[in-house]
Amino acid sequence: MTEPNETPNHTVPGPRTAPLHAPTVDPPGAPGPPAVRVAGPSDADGPALMRMTRLERPTAPSPREGGEGRPGWLPPEQYAETVLKATAFACFYFTDEDDRPLQLHSVYSPAHPWQLVGGTMDPGERPWQTAVRECEEETGITPAGPPRLLATVYGLPGAEWPYSTIGCVFDGGRLTAAQIRGIAVQPEEHDEVRVLPLAAWEALMPRRDFARLSALAEARRTGTAAYVDNWGWGDE
Repeated sequence: MTEPNETPNHTVPGPRTAPLHAPTVDPPGAPGPPAVRVAGPSDADGPALMRMTRLERPTAPSPREGGEGRPGWLPPEQYAETVLKATAFACFYFTDEDDRPLQLHSVYSPAHPWQLVGGTMDPGERPWQTAVRECEEETGITPAGPPRLLATVYGLPGAEWPYSTIGCVFDGGRLTAAQIRGIAVQPEEHDEVRVLPLAAWEALMPRRDFARLSALAEARRTGTAAYVDNWGWGDE
């Protein structure tokens, strides 16, 4: 009986003109690792040789596999250590009645000076709940809904933040001049409300922030939600 780590040679008698055999594989359920047999050519003085080479099994299964490389199970707390880490945010895209985007000027983020109304999700919140809460805190406005998603946004980790970032941006609608004048910003977060034509924002924002703003304007115009995956942290 051949052990799994042995590589026996077998000589198969036959004429010199015997055809080469196609490679064959042991049928499922055969003992030991799978064996592949490859026919060799005839030499000048002897019959064709058939060599059997046994393939090695992986010596160490991946963290998500059980023994012998088969799919396995990890306790949730262990599996959680192997998956993507991300923070989530939710925002509103507001414009005035002429469809000019509204943004808030940040006092704490020089890398992203002009921001949408919104913020980071708290534990237990859903995206719409986050957007409404943040909007009330930052502007005093309470959007009525129903939710209309304009875009999903994904950002890779960067120098400013070690985790991926995933966000939802909802359509906040068009604000009247009186509503815009009535916005009272939180001084510890923002110090200005500004409304500008879309093109005028480009010079004031990092390239990827402006690309996101442009995608939101297009999503509202066309009625098709945008997917933005080129937003990031601190790589401008």
